[in-house]
Amino acid sequence: MKQKRFNFKAKYLFAGVLALGLAVSCTDLEVEETDSINTAGFQGVVDPATFIDGVYNSFNGLIGNQADFFALSEVTTDAALIPTRGSDWGDNGIWRQLHQHNWQNDHAYITNVWNQFNGTQFAGSQLLSPLTTLTTEQRGDAQFIRAFGMFVILDNYGQIPVRDPELSLLEDPIVISGAEAVDQIIADLNGAIADLPALAPGSGEGNADSAHARASKAAARYLLAKVLLNKHIYLGTSPDPADMNQVVSLVDAIEAEGYGLVDGYFDIFRNDLDAETIWFIPTAVGNRIWNGLHYNMAPEIAGGGWNGFSTLAEYYDLFEGDPNINQLGSGQEERRGYVPTEGTPFTGEPGTTESGDFPGFESGSNVGFGFLIGQQYEINGNALNERGGAPLAFERDFVDGDGNSNLINNSEVTGIRVMKYNPRYGGFTNHEIFFRFSDAHLMRAEAMMRSGGDATSEVNELRVLRQAAPLGAVTEQDMLDERGRELYAEFWRRNDMIRFGQYTRDWELKDPSAVGDANLNLFPIPASQIILNPNLTQNPGY
Repeated sequence: MKQKRFNFKAKYLFAGVLALGLAVSCTDLEVEETDSINTAGFQGVVDPATFIDGVYNSFNGLIGNQADFFALSEVTTDAALIPTRGSDWGDNGIWRQLHQHNWQNDHAYITNVWNQFNGTQFAGSQLLSPLTTLTTEQRGDAQFIRAFGMFVILDNYGQIPVRDPELSLLEDPIVISGAEAVDQIIADLNGAIADLPALAPGSGEGNADSAHARASKAAARYLLAKVLLNKHIYLGTSPDPADMNQVVSLVDAIEAEGYGLVDGYFDIFRNDLDAETIWFIPTAVGNRIWNGLHYNMAPEIAGGGWNGFSTLAEYYDLFEGDPNINQLGSGQEERRGYVPTEGTPFTGEPGTTESGDFPGFESGSNVGFGFLIGQQYEINGNALNERGGAPLAFERDFVDGDGNSNLINNSEVTGIRVMKYNPRYGGFTNHEIFFRFSDAHLMRAEAMMRSGGDATSEVNELRVLRQAAPLGAVTEQDMLDERGRELYAEFWRRNDMIRFGQYTRDWELKDPSAVGDANLNLFPIPASQIILNPNLTQNPGY
């Protein structure tokens, strides 16, 4: 897809237009500046309902994208990397720089996320202006939207430019950080909890018409718990027991509405609503499927995969099971998934289709769940080959043609692939989970641990449900590892690693000069924005 960019000369004044005009299918979106934007001064949002719809629709692109926010959250960690295979996925090194931690202050994805989520938080400010007339629920949506945008910016960049929509374009946005930024986000989320509707868990198909595709009291409580759990990171202090106790109370309140843990791990990521789903984004999950699959896998659904995204062997080894094979009966826990040795007979199960190439089998059912390693198979049980004719057997390590550990000159089979969403249930189904209860459950466990309590039973409740052996005790490392096992490819790995002090540690193919560099816990303020707004200060180390 053609890459596009924002025209950002207007310093966030475009955000109201952006919220209404974002397309839902492209990764990066272009907004042309015109002389008509706010030339007469901001008069309030005329049609708040349509405006709010536009902001929620914009999340389809921001969350569904494989680049930008997802890339910063996952590819900069030990959970994901994209090696260059021949000329595929070279992209001038933009993916490799994220994994190696040698990005610069003009990295396109870092700039995009800054622009996108500052647009989100400014859209919230436009809605919350005294010049805009809102219903109670609309005010709750506006507070949630602003808090969410501010949270992403604070978490990734450490400082938030804030513009009053009623001020002149000639005025530079003020900048808030630390306690001031945290207090603003918390105030908005407490307001959202008060004003948004209560929403019990849903059932049936989860599509754009579902109430769970919008924020609710549960979603606002979830995000507030996330902010409080990370508050000491933003303030440079130690965890406050009062904050940790509030995290526990917030998760208890979510659970009291009926949300909870559910059995059947990979069923959570189908196009259905259940007690896990707090907030999903009605965006196509194709980017979570096809970017990891080989070109020869599931061709009748989408013409085959794109053969890029992989994970490190050390991440795969967090899960119980044989390190060299992942098939049923090899001792793996449920969340690690399995590689089928043949397809599944077609039964007419909702959400599935019959294969045209192999009648009697589910289309795409030769593609495994979780982590794909070793030999891959066609629906009829024949071993698949890569394009050169060698066996399509995914390998643990990333090596070049000379056998050296490398992120370039890789073959078609290096790297274990990740498959949380599965093509057998639709290659581009519009249902991506974003906030879910298992994360809230583990946030509660972590808050208990950080306030001096014992989180072992809380963690084991989830582990037993996921068919993993109970732990005798839970350390900080155990807690981070458990979050890694439960929440892979769900946007939280960077956030978690920073909170546990491990984002700067060494891992395979990381730039040695980046190891131990605490400055990398924050991304740089894009160079263009430092020039535009003198109130911004470049983060240390850039």
